[in-house]
Amino acid sequence: MTRQRAQDTDVCGVAAAIAVIDGKWKTGLLWLLESGPRRPGELRRELPGLSEKVLTQALREMETDGLVHRQVYDVLPPKTVYSLTEFGRELSELLGPLSDWGHRRIDRMTESRASALAEARAAS
Repeated sequence: MTRQRAQDTDVCGVAAAIAVIDGKWKTGLLWLLESGPRRPGELRRELPGLSEKVLTQALREMETDGLVHRQVYDVLPPKTVYSLTEFGRELSELLGPLSDWGHRRIDRMTESRASALAEARAAS
């Protein structure tokens, strides 16, 4: 298998999974929606720096990928609520071990930097 083919999301399951959560905000959105349905304004408040345009784009992509469900209520003013689909909940559960691994990596990097700093201080 060529290197390019290995990255093809139609062939590589890991690449296909990562393509769905690719981007700065999608994992945060999954994490927030895991605890229950949210309105777009709530999501923006809980993720500082997330613009309305980017939020809308990310939620549309996640809806297209089958991760979130958009419920529009016929009231004035219009009310929209997003929630995870079963497929989205499954992905969110699978990201738990990856998150644990990431935290262990952060801890290792912190320890390594602290050790290197201590060695540098001792040498000077």
